[in-house]
Amino acid sequence: MSEKVHVVLDAMGGDNAPAEIVKGAIDAVKERSDIKVTLVGQESAVAKELAQYDYPKDQIEIKNATEIIEMAEPPVAAIRKKKDSSIVVGLNMVKHDEADAFVSAGSTGAVLAGGQLIVGRIRGIERPPLAPLIPTEKGVSLLIDCGANVDARASHLVQFAQMGAIYMEHVVGIKNPRVAIVNIGAEEEKGNALVKETFPLLKKCPGINFIGSIEAREIPHGAADVIVCEAFVGNVILKLYEGLAGTLIGVIKKGLTSTVTSTIGAALAKPALKKTLKSFDATAYGGAPLLGCKGLVVKTHGSAKAIEVKNSIIQCVTFKEQAINDKIKENIVAQGSDEENKNKES
Repeated sequence: MSEKVHVVLDAMGGDNAPAEIVKGAIDAVKERSDIKVTLVGQESAVAKELAQYDYPKDQIEIKNATEIIEMAEPPVAAIRKKKDSSIVVGLNMVKHDEADAFVSAGSTGAVLAGGQLIVGRIRGIERPPLAPLIPTEKGVSLLIDCGANVDARASHLVQFAQMGAIYMEHVVGIKNPRVAIVNIGAEEEKGNALVKETFPLLKKCPGINFIGSIEAREIPHGAADVIVCEAFVGNVILKLYEGLAGTLIGVIKKGLTSTVTSTIGAALAKPALKKTLKSFDATAYGGAPLLGCKGLVVKTHGSAKAIEVKNSIIQCVTFKEQAINDKIKENIVAQGSDEENKNKES
C-alpha cells in the first residue's frame, strides 16, 4: 500500500467546531484508506466527539493544542502570541515536514498570515493567493485571488495566472485551461490601472492560455477556467456568488410550494431540480488552497459542515499526488530566473 497523505485538521476552527470538523475527518478516512488525519485542538473536546464514532483508528490521531485563535483577533498578533493554538501548531507540523497539508475553517486572516509567516513562500513567489473553485454552467472555475492580497501588483497577478493554470490542469484535469482577467469590458483598453498594466503581461506570458478579459456576468457561464483578479474584487465576486446562490434556492423553493398545483409540479421536478442545484453547491469542491506556500494550506468556509471538511481533506491527496508545488517551482520560478538573467545580460 502506498504511503498515506497526512492532513492536519484544525479541530477548533469555524462556527461548527469541533463537532462538524471531527465528523468531516471521520467521513474522509472512511471514504479513503490513503489518508491519515491529525486533529489539532483541545484534546478533551476532540476526544469526546471522536468517541461517538467507529472509525479506522490508525487513520486518525489527536494532537493537543490548548489555545484557540478567535475570528475577531488581529491575525498577525494572534499568530505570534498564541503559540499553542490549533492553527499555529498545525502549520508548524507542515513547516517541519511532519504533515503534507493543513486544513482549517478558522480565522481566515490567521490562516493566511500563518501560511506565509510559518510555512513560508516558495522562493520566487511574490504573494500566495487564495484560490477557491466556484461552480459554473460548464463545471468549475478557479477564482484567484479571493482574499489574500488586496493591494496586488501586476507581477503578482501574472503569477496568480500561472499557478492557477497549473492547479486547474493537474488537480482538476482541464487541459490547457483558459485564463482571463476580470474587467469591466472585453476591450483591452478598458479597466483600472492594475488591469491595464497586467493585460499585456498576460498576453505575452509563456505557458498560459490567456483569452483576455472576462466580465462578471460571464463567470457563472464558465467562460474561463482561471479567473484572475486582486483580492478585493475576488472576494466581492465570491461573496455575491454565494449570497445569490442561496437566495435563488430559497426563492425557487418558496415559489414551488406557493400553490397546490406548483407543489405537485415540484414533486415531479424534484429529482432533476435537486441534481441541478447540487452542481452549484460550492461545498462539493472543498476549500481554497493558498497557492505558492512551501506546504499545502487550505482554508474552508467558517460555516463549513462535515461534507465540506471531508472534501477539503480529500483534495489534499490530489495536490500531493500531482506534486503541485514542484510544478510551480519548475514552471514559474524557473521562468522568473530566466527573465532575470536576460535583464542582467541586457
